[in-house]
Amino acid sequence: MRARILAVGNKMPNWVQSGFDEYYKRIQPMLSTEMVELAAAKRAKNPSDANLAQYREQESQALLAAHSSASREQLWVLDVKGKMLSTENLAVKLSTAMQQGDDIALVIGGADGVAPELLAKADMTWSLSALTLPHPLVRVVLMEQLYRAMSINHNHPYHRGN
Repeated sequence: MRARILAVGNKMPNWVQSGFDEYYKRIQPMLSTEMVELAAAKRAKNPSDANLAQYREQESQALLAAHSSASREQLWVLDVKGKMLSTENLAVKLSTAMQQGDDIALVIGGADGVAPELLAKADMTWSLSALTLPHPLVRVVLMEQLYRAMSINHNHPYHRGN
């Protein structure tokens, strides 16, 4: 099984790259992970609502194009309105995907979210928090939670939850 993180945006601050890299390095023996960065849509200085919808659409098309729909790759889209999971439930979902022989594409949309078409094609929509998180921070939180869930699945002592 492998997990690909499909993320809009590049040129992350050093603290983001450092945090992401730490968990990326840790998770590799348990779960082959790849980061695929896609360019954000060019934005106007004072975008209208129509512009924002256009940005979401453009970025969502790029995300869908990067998704390997021909293979057995589940599409998990991070969305504030998605299902909240405990780390233990995430571990179960990852374990189930592994048992089914599926790969996973985890989508981090752009600053304006993702288009309804992308959400409609998702196998799961997942919310990391009811809080609004900066997109760079989401990368670090996502990698840490993947590592924590895989630690549970591999009986590694990293996770000390109840």
